[in-house]
Amino acid sequence: MHFQGYLIVASVIIFLFTLFLIVKKPYNIGIGYSAVIGAVLAFIFNVIALKDIVRVFDIVWDATFTFVAIIIISIILDEIGFFEWAALHMARFAGGSGKKMFVYVIILGALVAAFFANDGAAIIITPIVYEKMKALKFNRRNMLPFIMAGGFIADTASIPFKISNLVNIVSADYFNIGFFTYFMDMYVPDLFSIAASMLFLYLFFRKDIPKSYDVKSLKNPKDAIKDIRLFKLSFLILALLLGGYFLSEFLRLPVSVFAAGFAVIFIFLSLRSPAVNVKAVFKNAPWNIVVFSLGMYLVVFGLKNAGLTYLLGKSIAYFAGFGGFILTIYMGYLAAFISSIMNNMPTVMINSLAIHSAGLKPTMFKPAVYANVIGSDLGPKLTPIGSLATLLWLNILEKKGIKISWGYYLKVGFIITIPVLFITLLGLYLRLFLF
Repeated sequence: MHFQGYLIVASVIIFLFTLFLIVKKPYNIGIGYSAVIGAVLAFIFNVIALKDIVRVFDIVWDATFTFVAIIIISIILDEIGFFEWAALHMARFAGGSGKKMFVYVIILGALVAAFFANDGAAIIITPIVYEKMKALKFNRRNMLPFIMAGGFIADTASIPFKISNLVNIVSADYFNIGFFTYFMDMYVPDLFSIAASMLFLYLFFRKDIPKSYDVKSLKNPKDAIKDIRLFKLSFLILALLLGGYFLSEFLRLPVSVFAAGFAVIFIFLSLRSPAVNVKAVFKNAPWNIVVFSLGMYLVVFGLKNAGLTYLLGKSIAYFAGFGGFILTIYMGYLAAFISSIMNNMPTVMINSLAIHSAGLKPTMFKPAVYANVIGSDLGPKLTPIGSLATLLWLNILEKKGIKISWGYYLKVGFIITIPVLFITLLGLYLRLFLF
């Protein structure tokens, strides 16, 4: 009992200290180093053991390698002008209408988040959208709706595929859910999420969206392409990659095998490209995020050892007694609020362990698992520290000279996320119980 009390106090202190390092960044410590410091402290003070490190790696290795591969593919596509080409087409399709372009920015962000993960959407789309707004001579007030929408949709639309978010992979792998099964269960909630995000973002920002803009001030989409050979090949490679993802379930292979395999193919083809510096691609890959995720998983695993998963499991079992709808809503908001405090990646793991210990009936299993994923995907929008995609997005904007205050972010986050999350969870319930 005495040791358990020590474990609770030590794990909470280490977690809060790690969170302080991540938020305040004393001495400009990066988020990766902050998480590593927390993990090392957890190990030194016996909050976690060597076997815990092995177990955490076993849970997250597929997600980690998949993430690295997707980001490398995204960076290469960005280097050859793929995403800028898409963004310019989006701006031209809008035909000078600010409202139409606002909708198209959300659609583009949703597509990039679905296929290149939420972090890829934040890294790639944010600077492109900013540059387009700058070229159109939008002031800060007119820029904010597009910038905020792009950052928001990166997380809220990262639901449909297993590879759309790191937390999706971690949860699906833990419960042995294949790519195709996951997609069939989650495409309806994703459509609900995109529609709800679009509606509430528009309602919030409608007064600041410019009525019109000069399409002629934007360059021709063809001019954005820096390597036409690799650009054309990329469509075939991406189609084959998506096919590989779907096959992964039937071949009983982890999705990282296909992601890493096609990343290697892209790298090999890029060696001959005048537009791609392969060394720079590896250098610019966000390795700090990999280190951060592993470190934070270990820090939060200390909370699991202190009994957090036991308490969460009890609460999940209790709400399951009220039926599928109540469990879906409870699990989604539980994951959302925990994610907003401790980041969504460790949250989905802790909640997965809790669901596993809850002893749920078969009919309650999927609602709990998928609501946990949805809450961990959308919930991070409540606070700036909820997801790595948001942290990356804020960092990119700060470098561009756009400072988003915590107060403003929290205001937007709570007003939009709470209803969007409910509508998305409703979509999940309808998909699992009625469709």
